[in-house]
Amino acid sequence: MSEQPSRVIADPRALMAIAHPLRLRILEALALHGPLTATDVAHHVGESPANCSWHLRQLNKYGFIAEAGGGSGRQRPWRMVVDAHRWGVGEESPELARAGDAASQVLIDLEYRALREWLMTRRQETPEWRDAGFFNQAVGWCTPEELDDLRTSLSELFAPYLRRIEEASARPAGSRPVRLMGWGIPAATSEPGDGTEERT
Repeated sequence: MSEQPSRVIADPRALMAIAHPLRLRILEALALHGPLTATDVAHHVGESPANCSWHLRQLNKYGFIAEAGGGSGRQRPWRMVVDAHRWGVGEESPELARAGDAASQVLIDLEYRALREWLMTRRQETPEWRDAGFFNQAVGWCTPEELDDLRTSLSELFAPYLRRIEEASARPAGSRPVRLMGWGIPAATSEPGDGTEERT
């Protein structure tokens, strides 16, 4: 299986378009319930259709959503564009770095809230879902190449499940939306023997 193509975002305006909690809630509503009109989105996120319509146009402008076909105005349905996004790679202007940091912070805050909510409510789930849910934590030793390989492997593992956002017919009976997140970040350390000591 090949890795889902990544869209490297190098436009600070595109990153600022998603560095907004309401827009992330709109994207989530489209992923879970879409395609949706602005009126439908408003129902799911608790905002006015006019406000949602404006935010939908901003998300569309930068390629995060697309028209699903049919309807017009606020009754025009929108769908989420399912692709992998990356930013903060290669050389960055100060403006791009600030926008990337803001987008990352909003996304991480959203996921942390969802994880905390799961931990507090998981015992209300059926045993099958409660026992299937997980989060892993580990510290390992990697070269930069190995860490990049791990990122690619995780993207490949996630890809078939992400495709089901657009392909409702591919969702097996008994499936439901599941939040998938993974990260591998170099640990800051200066302990003896950590490989950072000066070599002569």
